[in-house]
Amino acid sequence: MRALVAADLFVSSLASSPVASLAADRLIVALDGMDSEQALALVDSIADLAWVKVGLELFTAAGPAVVMQLRERGLRVFLDLKFHDIPATMAGACRSAARLGAELITVHACAGHDALVAAQQAAEEAASAAELPAPTLLAVTVLTSWPADRFARELQVEQSLDRYVPHLAALAANAGIGGCVCSPLEVQALRHHHPHPFVLVTPGIRPAGSAAGDQVRVMTPRQAIEAGASHLVIGRPITAAADPARSFAACCAELAGAQP
Repeated sequence: MRALVAADLFVSSLASSPVASLAADRLIVALDGMDSEQALALVDSIADLAWVKVGLELFTAAGPAVVMQLRERGLRVFLDLKFHDIPATMAGACRSAARLGAELITVHACAGHDALVAAQQAAEEAASAAELPAPTLLAVTVLTSWPADRFARELQVEQSLDRYVPHLAALAANAGIGGCVCSPLEVQALRHHHPHPFVLVTPGIRPAGSAAGDQVRVMTPRQAIEAGASHLVIGRPITAAADPARSFAACCAELAGAQP
């Protein structure tokens, strides 16, 4: 009940409070599991929404047009397609994504140094040619659905997650990539080695009392921000809620009280 009261107070204060506005700007709502009509209806129902994530499901169903439709509504787009290919293909994909106006774009760190450099250069050149701000590329380290024991067993990676994730983050940073996607459990260690403005985006965020679903390495919104995350990605706890706007506000109210 206390969280819901805080959410209602947050909604009433958002327009006038810089702290509350900053909290809303750090929360990215994942538009997974819906088509373009459903996605647009959802974002229209959350008046104070700033960021949305377009992932593989929505992009495959609706195509680039949905990114443009979201941007026309004044939303900032995190295009989470996790590009992983040879350098030329990575560059071409990031070039196209930058032209769409996506401000955050994911690539897999394990594509390697040359592919990351090519992707970064192509994104910057395409954005400049389109007179758009250069997007921030985010290197995906290890997906938050992997538990440590199964990760080692199935992929035969000898390094533990707490060593392998920092290795991939350093690889990305050395290639000029502006940030990483990592689980909230790895944020604190990565932030120690990669201070701001290096961006750390964390999925696997679950408000207190929410089901973890297929996420394994999770934290609450406040815990992740206090560990050093730049932005949080939250999907089902907001999008599947009976009142998505209220659930969004509750998450923002929690973030407004966090100490990064």
